Amino acid sequence: MSDATQDNQFLIGRSDAVYFYQPDGRGPCLAFEGQKTILHWFRGYLVVVTKDSKTLPRSVAGEGPPRIMDIVTVYDIQNKFIAYSAPVPEVLDVIQEWGSIYILGGDRKLYHLQEKDTQTKLEILFKKNLYIPAINLAKSQHYDYDGLIDIFTQYGDHLYSKGDHDGAIAQYIRTIGRLEPSYVIRKFLDAQRIHNLTAYLQALHKETLANEDHTTLLLNCYTKLKDNSKLDEFIMTKDKEVTFDVETAIKVCRQAGYYEHALFLAEKHNQHNLYLKIQLEDIKDYQKALTYIAKLDFEEAMDNMKKYGKMLMSEVPTQTTDLLKLLCTDYKPSDRLVDEPEGKDEEEPLVDPASLSGDVIVPPLVHKAPAEEFIHIFVNNSSQLMEFLEHMTKVQQDSPSLIYNTLLELYLHDLAHVEIKEKATKKELERKAMDLLQTSDSHYDIDQALILCQMHNFKKGILFLYEKGKLYQQILHYHMEHDEYDQIIDACKRYGTQDSNLWVQALSYFAGREDNCKQYIVEVLSQIDRRNLLPPLIVIETLAHNSTATLSVVKVSNTL
Repeated sequence: MSDATQDNQFLIGRSDAVYFYQPDGRGPCLAFEGQKTILHWFRGYLVVVTKDSKTLPRSVAGEGPPRIMDIVTVYDIQNKFIAYSAPVPEVLDVIQEWGSIYILGGDRKLYHLQEKDTQTKLEILFKKNLYIPAINLAKSQHYDYDGLIDIFTQYGDHLYSKGDHDGAIAQYIRTIGRLEPSYVIRKFLDAQRIHNLTAYLQALHKETLANEDHTTLLLNCYTKLKDNSKLDEFIMTKDKEVTFDVETAIKVCRQAGYYEHALFLAEKHNQHNLYLKIQLEDIKDYQKALTYIAKLDFEEAMDNMKKYGKMLMSEVPTQTTDLLKLLCTDYKPSDRLVDEPEGKDEEEPLVDPASLSGDVIVPPLVHKAPAEEFIHIFVNNSSQLMEFLEHMTKVQQDSPSLIYNTLLELYLHDLAHVEIKEKATKKELERKAMDLLQTSDSHYDIDQALILCQMHNFKKGILFLYEKGKLYQQILHYHMEHDEYDQIIDACKRYGTQDSNLWVQALSYFAGREDNCKQYIVEVLSQIDRRNLLPPLIVIETLAHNSTATLSVVKVSNTL
């Protein structure tokens, strides 16, 4: 009868096998050959005594008949190995007592069999390279996990030394979590063993115990093996739990030229910077990169446009300009823009219920980036910059002065370089420049605008800004510098009431001219006389240096 470890089964020994019987019928059998005389159960061991054909040689001193030998075999049923086997003369009985087995032989001797401790058993099995029985034994004795790891490691080392790399890696996989991975990896770094190394690294990632170096090594294994199916399984499965460092995986795939896998990971795990680098620097798909940026949240979209805007502007200028217009006005990620359903306006109430209940209505948050921070992006594309700035001044009339000043500079630059024959273009640019200057909502810096007009010799703008700034003296001097006599008189008439000194300066100017300015001098003298701006003596002294200003001119003007 077996003990509780074997469900208290009933055992019967026959010449061909030992049979186990359970309450509901016959169970398994163990094929132990030989004529069995005794069966005995001891602590999970089955002690079997079988007849042996060998006889014990007659002793020198003895004269009795030769003795029949029996074979005593102790089987470890659970772990399936022979724990002991030896011949004993004519076994009469098997007895267990005091934790040992005693065998009474026909030679009137009592043989004592004592069970060795587990560690000694394991050492014996290790010496015989019986690692599988050793593992089973350790498990049956509830060996601690660290002890099992040592056995797995020894078994793996044994198989590795025998050249069984597949078997060795299977044992090393069982040590994951205890044995340092580098111990195993160093053994399989040879290119001929890359399949085994790949299996180990896969198991390491499955247990979520891999670091960045392990991920890099595994992906390099996949790429060297060109095992796209495994690479797809490792990376491209959407619902799979990530068991590796994402950033490392993206970099390795990128370096190996597996851009599709790198992009998949970058997009799935919101590695926006890496995604855009791959699209722009490796694949050079600028439109996809721009479309991706348009899906990002406001802050991320703004930062990436500042970073990659110049490159995008040089490759896809129209689309980049359109995105900047949205970014600087009322930005919403493109993947969140949903068309309004038809008939929605009819269903909405005329008055917001929140306002009727007295609740404070919070206006929706409008995201818009400072347009002036993107001007540098258009460094080589003035036409797109002009379009962008015109849009901004139209939709946001309170744009900062830099926007207006830059737009004015673009108008004046193009105006200065337009061909003479392109009269319509020149006229249109002049109109745009003057509209910008004259519009009351324009927030340009008047001093900066004046410098720009002077740099590009834009006469209309210069005179307008002088007038706007009430710089009447500068208006007069401008006409004097260009010898515009009629405009000098006109300026004195228009602004003389605000600054009567203009007539005095005009007199000095015409008095210093050697060409015939008689009519202009007469006009100026008449105004000076009417306004009583100068004493007659000063007038005579002023005109004394002009050869064309005779006394008759003074008389005609009634100054004297």
